[in-house]
Amino acid sequence: MLLWIWIAVVVVGLIILIAAAAPLLGRLSELRRAAVKLQRRQEEAMKLQEKALVLQETVLEVQQRAETTQSKLAAIRR
Repeated sequence: MLLWIWIAVVVVGLIILIAAAAPLLGRLSELRRAAVKLQRRQEEAMKLQEKALVLQETVLEVQQRAETTQSKLAAIRR
């Protein structure tokens, strides 16, 4: 008789554990999707950062050319 009580207690405990774990498993899939989204955004941000660095270098080159051209024009006008 005592054995059946322990079996019942264990079964009830397992049912409670499963009932508590089920919503968490649903949230895990949501977290996984959110993590994938964040990873994609991070990759996009890295690509944009690389493009921004290239653009910055281009702007510096154009600025140097403009300064060179301006100094040449100033020398010609003298």
